[in-house]
Amino acid sequence: MKKVNVPDHPQLLGKGVTQTKSVSGWKRFIGQWEFQVMIWPALLFLLIFSYGPMWGIFIAFQDYNLFAGVKNSPWVGFMHFRMFFESPEFWSVMRNTFAISLLKLCIGFPAPIILALMLNEVAGKFKRVVQTVTYVPHFMSWIVISGLVFSMLAVDNGAVNELLIALNLIHEPVNWMSTPEYFWGILVSLNVWKEIGFGSIVYLAAIIGIDPAQYESASIDGASRFQQIFRITIPNIMPIMMIFLILGIGNILNAGYEDILVLTKNLSNGIVLPVADVIDTYVYQMGIVNQRFSYATAAGLFKSLLSVTLLVVANTLARKFGKTSLW
Repeated sequence: MKKVNVPDHPQLLGKGVTQTKSVSGWKRFIGQWEFQVMIWPALLFLLIFSYGPMWGIFIAFQDYNLFAGVKNSPWVGFMHFRMFFESPEFWSVMRNTFAISLLKLCIGFPAPIILALMLNEVAGKFKRVVQTVTYVPHFMSWIVISGLVFSMLAVDNGAVNELLIALNLIHEPVNWMSTPEYFWGILVSLNVWKEIGFGSIVYLAAIIGIDPAQYESASIDGASRFQQIFRITIPNIMPIMMIFLILGIGNILNAGYEDILVLTKNLSNGIVLPVADVIDTYVYQMGIVNQRFSYATAAGLFKSLLSVTLLVVANTLARKFGKTSLW
């Protein structure tokens, strides 16, 4: 076998390696054209509806006039940010946003995991029925859900009040939707009920992918079902759990918009507004209703920057202390 002498020239070697890598990468791209075509619609959707409207962040630094447009509106720098930070509603809006988001994360994050672990222990028709019943609310509109909630929690002939009175737990009907102390509990409970089935499907798929030999070995060694869950099932689905936790922390400022808006639309007295107003609803009120476009854009941009910061911090900590991260 002949040896081929390669010139020991760094520039030539660098060009050759770069060219080889580019050619191999292009060949791999062509070889996966079916998968690339499947990704293009999602990328196009992101470009049009996520990245395209980002030019509007300039409005946050202008005294935007709808008729003058972005080009002719005067620049005011960080004036609207300062107004947002100094507004009397700032701290209440931030408190509601973090409180509702943390409640949704602390209760809504483990709920689908627990449901998936429970469903994994049963089989047959009962399992399929439970999956269907818990999965259907995900497709229900918040308009429909709000109608059901107002009907069930109504003061006059509401199912919840009638049941509690029949059980002698209360002596007179309670106006649940107009009592600020109950609003966070109602909102978080509805979100968990609506999304628990959809989230459990992801974890069930991860559980099904676990090698059955691990359970057989543990059973031979005398491990109980609870021991198998904590020592086999949970460690195997831990990467999926970490990814969902990182995304949940990144979205911690998304306390809700549609759910809060529809649950408060029939409460004209505004008695629950001090505990229900979050950044998204505040931006809607300022931007759409009051037409303070620059002010609302500044508040929304502040929320986006803070969300990105939380996402980066959560991913960095996960990569530092664990093995699973988004990047």
